[in-house]
Amino acid sequence: STIPISKLPPTSQERLVSSDSKTILYLAYGSNLSAETFKGARGIKPLSAVNVHVPNLALTFDLSGIPYTEPCFANTKYRDPENDPPKQSDYHKDRWHKGLIGVVYEVTPEDYRTVIATEGGGASYEDILVPCYPIQPGGKTVDPHPSGSPFQAHTLLMPPEKNFKRRTDPSYAQPSARYLKLITDGAEEHALPSEYLGFLYNIRPYTITTRKQKMGQVIFMGAWMPLIMALFGLGRVLADKDGKIPDWMATLMGFFFKVLWTTYDKIFKPMFGDGERTISKGEDDELGQENRW
Repeated sequence: STIPISKLPPTSQERLVSSDSKTILYLAYGSNLSAETFKGARGIKPLSAVNVHVPNLALTFDLSGIPYTEPCFANTKYRDPENDPPKQSDYHKDRWHKGLIGVVYEVTPEDYRTVIATEGGGASYEDILVPCYPIQPGGKTVDPHPSGSPFQAHTLLMPPEKNFKRRTDPSYAQPSARYLKLITDGAEEHALPSEYLGFLYNIRPYTITTRKQKMGQVIFMGAWMPLIMALFGLGRVLADKDGKIPDWMATLMGFFFKVLWTTYDKIFKPMFGDGERTISKGEDDELGQENRW
């Protein structure tokens, strides 16, 4: 039987400072915060967990997904903790300026391979080591400059220069309500600081508001989804012992998503409307949904 994700034992101090352990410390910050994703869809069985603050990283949503359905996914980027002043960004998802908040799971090498394989087999992210500061569950606020001694953990990051899914305006797209809920559910399960939860709750999801968008979604998914499923299925079959796919497969995926998004930009967006960001509903073309921005 598996342990509920919120009941995982805290990772021991000995493990946090060990450099020769047989287990791997993996920092999750997106949908892998959620038990539904991490233990359900991915089938990972973490051994322990600790909430962390990572001042050197920031949460982004600049990995493009699928227009009209999953416009973007979480990513992270390097930041300078000494030069990242708060500002009222037009984009709610850019308003957090205290560094990345997440959960470090202790996992087996086999489970970490599954993490890599189910995150695109290295085509979407790079595996990096980052310093993490443990924080207590259930806290209220986040100190921009954490105290204590950090430990090293692996995480997955797609740098801008290698992000073949990055859009011209990387903050324009809104994540789906489904995807956002996985992140907020996971943040609640782990009792991340309430200040950070407030930030997550304020991120606005992508909502279809017109009949044209709904039609575009149906046609787009019908045309592309079988190919996407086949491509990711092939990637899992070809993944090596570390969960990574061959370079030629990564190149093929990059080309595939470039064509997918070009099709959206040139054909679907002009014809069916915005598939990345909620638009105000028209008077004569509404779906009975509230106007959200």
